[in-house]
Amino acid sequence: MKNHLPGTAAAQILPADFFQRPAAVVARQLLGKWLVSRVGEVIIEAQINEVEAYVGPHDLACHARVGKTPRNAAMFGPAGQWYVYFIYGMYWMLNIVTGPLDYPAAVLIRGAGGWNGPGKLTRAMNIDRRLDSQPAVPGAGLWLEDRGHRARRGQIVAGPRVGIDYAGLWKDKPLRFVLRERS
Repeated sequence: MKNHLPGTAAAQILPADFFQRPAAVVARQLLGKWLVSRVGEVIIEAQINEVEAYVGPHDLACHARVGKTPRNAAMFGPAGQWYVYFIYGMYWMLNIVTGPLDYPAAVLIRGAGGWNGPGKLTRAMNIDRRLDSQPAVPGAGLWLEDRGHRARRGQIVAGPRVGIDYAGLWKDKPLRFVLRERS
């Protein structure tokens, strides 16, 4: 079944099964998709252009490396729900849970539209803890849409994730993906 919003027949809301795959696969395929936020009557939307994959408890940069905690509990939930956490006493970080239930993996949405940096993005789109553990559906006020854009292999640049120097060998893994502008 395809989900459509009124007035956006070409847009398809990404279903939960889209996220029931490995985080690195989902991360690459989120590039070019749209993040849509609705607060009251205000809708803010932006095309995703930068993500990072956190691939499970063996990934030393992943919050789940320490096991399940109140902060990271959403990562152990069903694929297609949000994992939102607070860092540096000032920024909310937005992740979408991937993979099978109870396997903690997620994709951090680092940039979309003109907002480069996950803290700027969440501030601009009014994203905070209230979305943690909520499904990525319009009823929750934050969802993802496919509007037909397919990133070509040459448009995706892979590199190391940002700000994870503590992660040993994992700090250099190419799990950050950036969508280059079309040439």
